[in-house]
Amino acid sequence: MKKPELLAPAGSLEKLKIAFIYGADAVFIGGKKFSLRARASNFDIPEIKKACDFAHDLGKKVYVTTNIIPHNDNLNGLVDYLVDLESVGVDAIICASPIIVDTAKKHTNLEIHISTQVSLTNYESVNFWYNEGAKRVVLARELNKFEIAELRNKTKCNIEVFIHGGMCVSYSGRCTLSNNMTDRDANRGGCAHSCRWNYDIYDGDTKLNDNISFSMSSRDLQTVKQISDLIDIGVDSLKIEGRMKSIHYIATVVNTYRRLIDDICNDSDLDLPKYLLEIKKAENRLTSHGFMEGMTTIDEQLYNMRSENPSQEFIAFVKDYDEENYIATIEQRNYFLPGEEVEIFSPHLESMKFKVDEIKDIEGNILDAARHPKQILKIFIPFKVSKYDMIRKIKHNH
Repeated sequence: MKKPELLAPAGSLEKLKIAFIYGADAVFIGGKKFSLRARASNFDIPEIKKACDFAHDLGKKVYVTTNIIPHNDNLNGLVDYLVDLESVGVDAIICASPIIVDTAKKHTNLEIHISTQVSLTNYESVNFWYNEGAKRVVLARELNKFEIAELRNKTKCNIEVFIHGGMCVSYSGRCTLSNNMTDRDANRGGCAHSCRWNYDIYDGDTKLNDNISFSMSSRDLQTVKQISDLIDIGVDSLKIEGRMKSIHYIATVVNTYRRLIDDICNDSDLDLPKYLLEIKKAENRLTSHGFMEGMTTIDEQLYNMRSENPSQEFIAFVKDYDEENYIATIEQRNYFLPGEEVEIFSPHLESMKFKVDEIKDIEGNILDAARHPKQILKIFIPFKVSKYDMIRKIKHNH
């Protein structure tokens, strides 16, 4: 059984490092130009070089999104930019426009991946791009696993499939709600998620919704139960979406799928409820399997609700650990108190629980609470932890 690549998002160098440490084989990042998610903390060329050097030292890969649908005035500087990407060691670019594909082929030897923005839903289209020199295609999110299987059998192209993250309520990315309502172009990186806003519905002057406002967005994608099917089909890369997400989200989601993929490929006993529980700790919206099992139903939508409630709160990550004295140096991210029950989440260990004892600042003063994000603190942890391990509160559901 061929093990697929696990591909993670990275909106910054810190997120890129976390994605790799927690088990990603490759990351996709956005440059300052020609990229959707224009407001994600995007990388300039020296940062892309740092990202590639860090990845290649680990034997891992970096792909850069050049996936806008460009208008005439968006094309200035394209050749120089692509040449720069090649010179700093980028492993592939992700494109949605023939002009960017052709320019890359003409002026560089960059590997070309075709973006989900192209909405590839059939093997003839995939073969078209393969014959145009694309090494990989990212399939449309609207395909089910049976269609993916047929497509896999009828093309030689590398295939990448989304397995987790936001779903577009429109045909992937082809929405103009944001353009019309906020003057922010979804296909040039500015989507304002207008589908997630709350609306009132009127028939003439009569308001139809009583006490609940209406939203029209879809649930986020989560495919823990479909991963073994996708591996059996022979999908080459499994992609997590979310360059705007936090380091806790990236660590939790990447590590859950990493362990799941490894367990499937090693023929280990699968404990799916364990993975589903773990991934819930990062989710802040309701999830579904999207189109994976066929046409969607009302259960895959979020019509009348906002559902943002992670089951766990990320409070700090470990910077250092003194094994002799069991003292961890941590960087605080959210408020916590002495006496709270927390757990360590790590790429190396199963999650382990302990109770917070004294909290001290860097000068050794005892604090009554951890109040200041990014403050460096010291706490007692009764077992060995490593740099970049995370600490989160345990919420008890009453």
